[in-house]
Amino acid sequence: MAQSESGRTRASGVRSSERMMPHYPCLYRAPFGNITLIFDEQQQLIALELHGKLEYAPYPLPIEWQQKLDDYFAGRLKNFHHPISTQGSAFQQRVWQAIAEIPAGTVRTYQEIAQQIGSHPRAVGGACGKNPLALVVPCHRVVAKQGLGGFSSGEDKALMIKRWLLQHEGVVR
Repeated sequence: MAQSESGRTRASGVRSSERMMPHYPCLYRAPFGNITLIFDEQQQLIALELHGKLEYAPYPLPIEWQQKLDDYFAGRLKNFHHPISTQGSAFQQRVWQAIAEIPAGTVRTYQEIAQQIGSHPRAVGGACGKNPLALVVPCHRVVAKQGLGGFSSGEDKALMIKRWLLQHEGVVR
């Protein structure tokens, strides 16, 4: 984390174009570990990372997001219905939109997404890895033809988290 001129903590995972504005990282304790949610001044979610430490996320989590995450992990919320990030390239946004449309309890392969948008599976995988709204835009629902595929949560235990999320959604046993 870096400190802004105003002394507010900024998240290191936030794109440079967003670094001009203050950011407010908050922590949520998920069943598999901590989640960091990063909000702007209007309390709009701009990033969600499937890892985090309390000392890097000192702000209180907005009640709306506390409830959404509680509901998701309790099985009452299946999809977040949140807009994709506007901070990616046009291609990344097409991939993220396709991912956002995958219903809970189902998966799509990198190849299926690639065919849907007229691209290549490796490019889809690259865009998945740049998704700033992990879980909300459910990149964990994109898998390889044989097995789980990758998962770029920025955490050593990334595939464990992907497997946990897919088990939670009833896809993997």
